Amino acid sequence: MSDPTLLQQTHANGVHVLTFNRPQARNALDLQTMRHFAATITALSARSDLTVVILTGAGEAAFCSGGDLVELSRYPTEADAQAFIRLMGDALFQLERLPIPVIGAINGYALGGGSEIAMACDLRIVDANVRMGYVQIKNAVTPGWGGGQRLLREVGYARAMEILLRGQIMTADDLIRLHLVNRVVEAGQSLPAALTWADEIAAQPPRVVRAIKTLLQAGLRESYPDALAIERTLFPPLWADEPHLRAVESFLKRQSP
Repeated sequence: MSDPTLLQQTHANGVHVLTFNRPQARNALDLQTMRHFAATITALSARSDLTVVILTGAGEAAFCSGGDLVELSRYPTEADAQAFIRLMGDALFQLERLPIPVIGAINGYALGGGSEIAMACDLRIVDANVRMGYVQIKNAVTPGWGGGQRLLREVGYARAMEILLRGQIMTADDLIRLHLVNRVVEAGQSLPAALTWADEIAAQPPRVVRAIKTLLQAGLRESYPDALAIERTLFPPLWADEPHLRAVESFLKRQSP
């Protein structure tokens, strides 16, 4: 079922764009949008025709400013919190486990839960005017959608501790310095830049792209010997596959006198 708060579009080359569409609330997520987002990610995980997923926000002001506190304040109990934390935590875990690359096209504000969504993407492109921050401490809570663990893995313990304790809103320069984003582009250009990058990825052999994500994800969650073993199992089938054989044939032709 379609939901106007989460727009979807699949391009001909298998690039799928998800857009948070609540610009009147800086694309904050109410429970309906959270549920639809979770169901959408589950549906995407079952599709074999996709090459890249892009997440972005409608309008120029925000990527996503986290959970909609206007609505969520109506659910004050621990049981309430456990329910929506589990919903979004599971959805973002499934997002990062998609077999294809996920690009965050981060426009404007990505605060609180919005920063957690951004960190669940494999690659991140930000507008020059981005404002991204783990501001949860200012509302007397912690990250809860897995963003704390992802931040720790990206920047290390001491920097993650500082970022979470300060609740600082970071600029594009901060994000580049901390290696939290891949690229900074002009204001309003994060989605076009992400689409260009996605087109480049989609032009590569799909099995190779998926294998690259598999071997890197293995390094994050498996022991070193197990990750090495997974990497070694991925290479031989690709070596014998048609795209590699064509590439070698082309190379040999270029080397011929």
